[in-house]
Amino acid sequence: MNYSTKIAERQWNLPDKGERESKREEVFMDDIVQKNHIEKELLSNLDGIETVFDGGAGCGRFSILLAKKGCKVTHFDISQPMLDKAYEFAKAANVLSNITFIKGELEDLTAYTDHSFDLVISFDAPISYTYPNQESVIGELVRIARKRIMLSVSSRLGSLPYLANPMNKNQFVLDDNCSDPWVQWCLENWDNAVENFHFNKTLCDAWFYQGIGDCANEIADYEAGGTPWVLTYLFLPDELQGILERFGVKNVRLAGPGAYARTIPKAILRKIMGDPGQKEAFLEFCYEYDRNPYVLGMGKDNLFAKGEIG
Repeated sequence: MNYSTKIAERQWNLPDKGERESKREEVFMDDIVQKNHIEKELLSNLDGIETVFDGGAGCGRFSILLAKKGCKVTHFDISQPMLDKAYEFAKAANVLSNITFIKGELEDLTAYTDHSFDLVISFDAPISYTYPNQESVIGELVRIARKRIMLSVSSRLGSLPYLANPMNKNQFVLDDNCSDPWVQWCLENWDNAVENFHFNKTLCDAWFYQGIGDCANEIADYEAGGTPWVLTYLFLPDELQGILERFGVKNVRLAGPGAYARTIPKAILRKIMGDPGQKEAFLEFCYEYDRNPYVLGMGKDNLFAKGEIG
C-alpha cells in the first residue's frame, strides 16, 4: 500500500468525516454551485442508464439522487464514517433497495468485470487523491463503464490561486455563526493567515509544472502519527481530456464549476443564496458560464468531465 492510500484512509476515516462532509452544501456556497452543476449534468444524461458505479461516493449526495430515479447504484468509498452516513440518508429516503454499499479503494477495482455499469461516476476529486496512480485509476473506471462516464478531479489552474489566498474558503462561508469547526477556524485565523503569509514561487512552480508539490512533509506527518491532508494530483484540462481519449472515451466535454461564482463578492453571494428566485437563476447561469472552454480551467476546486464509451 502506497502513502497516498494510507494517508487517504486515515484522513477520510476520521470519526467526524461523515457528519461534516454531509453538510457541505449547508455551509459553503462554492459547494452549492459545484454540486448543482453535477446534478444538472447527471439528470440530463440518464437516458439508457440503469446501473451506476459511484466511486468515492462519500455521504451519498449523488448515489441517493440516482437511486431515487430508479437506478441500481453501487456506492463505493474508502471511508466508513461516510458510508455510515450515506446508509442513514438512503434509509431515510427509502432507497436502500437500490443501493449496494461497498468499502474499498479506487486503486483496486479488480472485483468488477469490463463494462459492468451503464454509468460510472466519481465526483469531488477522489481520483486526484490516488496519486501517483491517478491515470491508471481513470483507466479502470473507464474499463468498468458500458455507456457513459462522468468525473471531477482537482483542477490545477483552479487551485493555484489558493497559494496566494490561504483562507480562500472564507469567501464562500454561508453563515459565520454556523457551528462547523473548519468555518470557525477559518474565521478565527484570518488575521494570523494574512500576517504570516509569504508568497512561495517555488511551490507555485511545482503545482503549475508538476501538478503536485513535495509530499515529504505530509509523509513525515503521517509517520509521526498525524493526519495530513491527502496527497493530491492537480489536472490540467487538456491533460484530463487526453487521458480519457487515450482510454477510448468519446465526445469528452469539460467544465469548471465555480468559475463564475469565484468572481462574486461574499456579501453578494450570500444575498443571492438567500433569495430562492435569485439563487435558481444564478445557478442556472453558473452552469452555462462554467461550461465555456475559455473559463473551465478556473473552476474553483474541480475540473468536471463527461464522455461516452465506445
